[in-house]
Amino acid sequence: MVTATKDLARNRLDIEVGTGMMDRRHFLQGVAGFTALGVAGCSALPEGADPSLATTAYAPSPNEKFRVIKANMDVIPREFHRRVVRYNTPEKPGTIIVDTANRHLFLVEENNVAIRYGIGVGREGFEWNGRAKVRRKAKWPRWTPPAEMVAREPRLRPYRGGMPGGYKNPLGARALYLFQGNRDTLYRLHGTNDPKSIGKAMSSGCVRLLNHDVADLYERTKLGADVIVL
Repeated sequence: MVTATKDLARNRLDIEVGTGMMDRRHFLQGVAGFTALGVAGCSALPEGADPSLATTAYAPSPNEKFRVIKANMDVIPREFHRRVVRYNTPEKPGTIIVDTANRHLFLVEENNVAIRYGIGVGREGFEWNGRAKVRRKAKWPRWTPPAEMVAREPRLRPYRGGMPGGYKNPLGARALYLFQGNRDTLYRLHGTNDPKSIGKAMSSGCVRLLNHDVADLYERTKLGADVIVL
């Protein structure tokens, strides 16, 4: 289990939400070195940016193995759109911090900056928190429901041996697998095709992002990265 430090608890006080554009100097510091990563949508928008700019971040991804359509951002509150934000934390760059209460995931960058993504989280009774590491990453991953899930939902029995990756796969376009030591926690950071689930608590414990966002996070995250779920 993770006990949030005072610094982590203060993080949200250090984020400039809804206060307009970052000043140019801080924004350029925060995004210096960001490059196009070959996946449509691999860009982050400054806090307070014109929502129309999201047409770039959430456009169709024609180079994907399976279809990724334009995300319908009209059904997702603006606070859950991908943004570059100011974020003070003692954690090192590359760390992922998941704020389940506020439905945000932060990828820590240099210069007190983070990329903030909107997420969906586990419904009541399926929450998880703690510290883990990303030990595996997969594109269009195979999904194998845990035995407990199959017992709860008999309709999943045909997939006890796994469901191949694809547009209808619950893990979406990417998955980052969370481990504690050598033990798979069975919790994932993964994609979803359901934009209405972002900002809500309705999963079986895993953290879900839009396919566009999880593809962006996948490219920016290194194996061995620390993940803190608050």
